[in-house]
Amino acid sequence: MLRYADYDIVFQEIPGEVTLAINISGCPNGCVGCHSAYLQQDVGEQLDEEALGKLLDRYGKNITCVSFMGGDSDPAEVNRLANFLKNKNLKTAWYSGRSNLSEVIELVNFNYIKLGPYIEKYGSLKSTTTNQRLYRIDGIEMVDITSVFWKK
Repeated sequence: MLRYADYDIVFQEIPGEVTLAINISGCPNGCVGCHSAYLQQDVGEQLDEEALGKLLDRYGKNITCVSFMGGDSDPAEVNRLANFLKNKNLKTAWYSGRSNLSEVIELVNFNYIKLGPYIEKYGSLKSTTTNQRLYRIDGIEMVDITSVFWKK
């Protein structure tokens, strides 16, 4: 079961999209310097189809993408919920703090996936030295688009 602590409408996490970013709690990664350390606790409301439906009823006309911010404690559930969103005319994204994609993730359920733990000395996605990567899913290919975050 996934739980979410909060959510927000964001414009930077997925380039070119107005994203409903759902902050999932219970993060097992424990990244030093994490900007959302409160998400390491198991707090908030259950994230399921009913909760997603209520959020979409409220914000669906104002967003183009739904992003699961975390969920590494249960990637199968992230995958299942992304599949639920497939027919909602919205793009889907997942921000994972793991270095490798879980084998239970079906790329067909996603438009974007971010991989990589936060490592302070390498910086966030905005840093050219980051270890994190944002991928656009193109069929069964993961295309690295991380450089769109870097100022030219």
